[in-house]
Amino acid sequence: MNTNFQSYNQQQNWLFPPSIEELIADDHPVRIVNGIVEQLDLSLLVEEYSKEGKPSYHPKMMLKVMVYAYMDNTYSSRKIEKAMRENINFMWLAAQQVADHNTIARFRSKKLKTIFKDIFKQVVLLLAEEGLVTLKEVFTD
Repeated sequence: MNTNFQSYNQQQNWLFPPSIEELIADDHPVRIVNGIVEQLDLSLLVEEYSKEGKPSYHPKMMLKVMVYAYMDNTYSSRKIEKAMRENINFMWLAAQQVADHNTIARFRSKKLKTIFKDIFKQVVLLLAEEGLVTLKEVFTD
């Protein structure tokens, strides 16, 4: 029996392993989330944190993860935690940090709750500046 297969070896080492950055397509939606959150003024969110105690995950990272999770229809804090551990897009956004599900739930219910309207307003204005949405007509369903 003559076979013609490509080489397959799961233990193959790389001379120069790729960075996670290289594995994310330039036009992938995760890059849009990253770019938008990078442009937001998060000073109100930062004010929600104490300067004492154990250092927290950066609120910018947590916000990026939450926005992308919702965009990906991932709402459970346990599923978001799992995605941060296993999904390359989440790993890239979080710089390979993994927040546990309790931290994710607290961020969503305590930190985001107080500044959500401000963040939403900033995102809408940013999208309007980019010409991606107009502020002329509003439709509700």
